[in-house]
Amino acid sequence: MANEVGFRPNTGDIPTNPGVYRFLDATGRVLYVGKAKNLRARLSSYFAPLNSLQEKTRRMVLSASDVNWTIVKSEFEALQLEFTWIKEYDPPFNVRFKDDKSYPYLAITMGEQIPRVMITRNRDNKSSRYFGPYTQSWAVRETLDTLLKVYPIRSCSSGVYSRAKMSNRPCLLADIGKCSAPCVGRITPEEHKATAKKFADFMLAGDEKYIDSLRTKMFEASESESYELAAKLRDDVEALETVLEKSTVVFTDNTDADLFGIADDELTAAVSLFRVRGGRIRGARGWVVDKEIERSTEELVEYLIQNVYAEIGNDIPKEVLVPVLPPDSAALTQWLSEQRGSKVDLRVAQRGDKRALAETALTNAKHALGLYKLKRTADFTARSEALAQLQEVLNLETAPLRIECYDISHMSGTGIVGSMVVFEDGLAKKSQYRKFNIESSADDTESLFQVLTRRLKYLNEGVSDNENKFSYRPGLLIVDGGQPQVNAASRALEAMNIKDITVIGLAKRLEEIWLPNNPFPVILARGTEALFMLQRVRDEAHRFAITAQRKQRKSAIATELSLIEGLGDKRVTALLRRFGSAKRLKLATLEEIAEVAGIGPQLANAVLEKLKSSE
Repeated sequence: MANEVGFRPNTGDIPTNPGVYRFLDATGRVLYVGKAKNLRARLSSYFAPLNSLQEKTRRMVLSASDVNWTIVKSEFEALQLEFTWIKEYDPPFNVRFKDDKSYPYLAITMGEQIPRVMITRNRDNKSSRYFGPYTQSWAVRETLDTLLKVYPIRSCSSGVYSRAKMSNRPCLLADIGKCSAPCVGRITPEEHKATAKKFADFMLAGDEKYIDSLRTKMFEASESESYELAAKLRDDVEALETVLEKSTVVFTDNTDADLFGIADDELTAAVSLFRVRGGRIRGARGWVVDKEIERSTEELVEYLIQNVYAEIGNDIPKEVLVPVLPPDSAALTQWLSEQRGSKVDLRVAQRGDKRALAETALTNAKHALGLYKLKRTADFTARSEALAQLQEVLNLETAPLRIECYDISHMSGTGIVGSMVVFEDGLAKKSQYRKFNIESSADDTESLFQVLTRRLKYLNEGVSDNENKFSYRPGLLIVDGGQPQVNAASRALEAMNIKDITVIGLAKRLEEIWLPNNPFPVILARGTEALFMLQRVRDEAHRFAITAQRKQRKSAIATELSLIEGLGDKRVTALLRRFGSAKRLKLATLEEIAEVAGIGPQLANAVLEKLKSSE
């Protein structure tokens, strides 16, 4: 493979102005659209020697046969043009946000003479007002059912409304007080539209002011002995309070904000969006992104904002809170402000309630990413495809139905633990996981050698272990790491005289597959099922190793603390529960340790002295 592509333009021909560039294939199809503050500097990075490019970028460049660019006046214009072209050409190598599901909205058709309230999953009517999205359809139905008791506006379809108008007979909703029946003239179109506007205003504001005014009228009606009116107002107050109770108060200052959380790995990203209106969470939404080309979190934020706010138009809040600010945040802020028609503050939440909600959004994104991986792993067709791809890429005689993966975890060379995880038919077999305690080792490669020789002896000795299946022969051995780790595993196989098991290493930085004594890694295509499976197996081994190492550290510190006179199991457990680790306990003050239940100043001083002497 040549180290440069033939269509590379002369560096001097590329302008240094801001602009937008497009990579095209031989048929003229746009493969990728990007923007740059300096076109020459940005495009030169794509035309570096091919072996220095990341695998996904290299694939895009090799798929292209031409590149062109358009000069603009500023970063802001570049941002706008880039987004326009991405929408127009739908390039395969640009970020694609896939909504993880279709969300229900509450809509009021304010553009109609007789407005209608309805639940919908589409937002294509510009004359309607939309509220949401809601995470559960039952939640929006309960909200609508409650509010119709207070604001009895039309909720029937056009066909039902026309039939009622022709027959001069209202439907059941009118008889039970959930519709004011404009179809038979019980209320004028103007009065009905005013009620619909009150419905929309309450959904938009969501504060206590209107409820307080109703409560005041209720007391006035009661004092004037208008008990029927007072009872109706009381029911209205209770209904509206019920609706508000379902929207948790987040901020005390009636903040209007959208808050994003992003969790990602090398292949995929999950996004969580919380919509806060009037200080309350009004909706939540999520996306899953398959990253065709390596993307930083800053780039994901930029594309996410473009995709979200191009769709919702004037529903942009005053504040947009993101995990990190992209480099061109000033241009994005200007674009958001123009879309909204007034100033928008794009920033990172630093402290207080907003920071706490940002952490909640991140937690949701991490959970969504985990669910996405779990669903993909549970797909039998995907697992079969992954095993078949591994068989082909690694030149195996059969598909690796049993895969074992190993990782090493330690704390500055102490407390060394090796992990072994097992996947059969692409699924984790947690009952067959093993951990290996290592007394001493020079480095990770020696630790791997020790772990594998201890495990592989069961194969040579033919030990019967039907209950735990520790003697089952793996079809593929994976180690977490690159060439040094793979060579160590290969030495262990040779030492045990085993020649029919393939060993590979998976390097985390670029997801490269390393083979023994081979200076060149194997690169799997981005997004393949085989790469996804290898990544999941490796990550599981890493997680299991860290968990085992932490348990060992906690056990060691518990043993050390239990030697202190006056510290029993309950008090040791209380200390570990309070501080979590020996490191945090060592950093704690005498007063902080003494505050733990059952630990006074005298015991706290003994704990600190014991920890200092152990150092």
